[in-house]
Amino acid sequence: VIIPNKEDERFRSWRTVTEPQANAAIIYVMDVSGSMTDDQKEIVRTESFWIDTWLRSQYDGVERRYVVHDAVAHEVDEDTFYRIRESGGTRISSAYKKVAAIIERDFPPAEWNIYCFQFSDGDNWGEDNRECLKTLKDKILNVANLFCYGQVHSPYGSGDFIKELRKIQEQHENMILSEIASKDAIYDSIKQFLGKGR
Repeated sequence: VIIPNKEDERFRSWRTVTEPQANAAIIYVMDVSGSMTDDQKEIVRTESFWIDTWLRSQYDGVERRYVVHDAVAHEVDEDTFYRIRESGGTRISSAYKKVAAIIERDFPPAEWNIYCFQFSDGDNWGEDNRECLKTLKDKILNVANLFCYGQVHSPYGSGDFIKELRKIQEQHENMILSEIASKDAIYDSIKQFLGKGR
């Protein structure tokens, strides 16, 4: 008969337990301009909910911020983000400036894992694109662990903004682009977004 000795390490076993990491800042950005239909906004809200659920399971301390925009961006609470109905033109740079201000105010990059998820139909005021890319590169991509842009298919919008982002995508490993054609594409979009990151 062999009796294991507790001091003898050969008889010990272990189990790997995944512990949540600390401090994730998640910033959700939604285009609520006139070209975004209620169906598109519902897709955004559904995808945001599941992204949020997954990230909360991975991190101990999760802080969330919500930004909505048409031609002007506003920081709102979670309830407003999930219920708001707006209209108007689109100036995406206003949202990027708001996100940059939130990061600077609340989330020092040395202390936070920063995730930004933006959703739009891709219809932006053309003259705003240069300002968008400058703000995105200088103020967000250089500090965010992950920046994800989901373009929701629209019968109205031009959908051109994703083309602007593709021009700089290769220079930024932390940027992921996803085209969301319908509710059925939400799962694949989430996999694209969360399958990569730091």
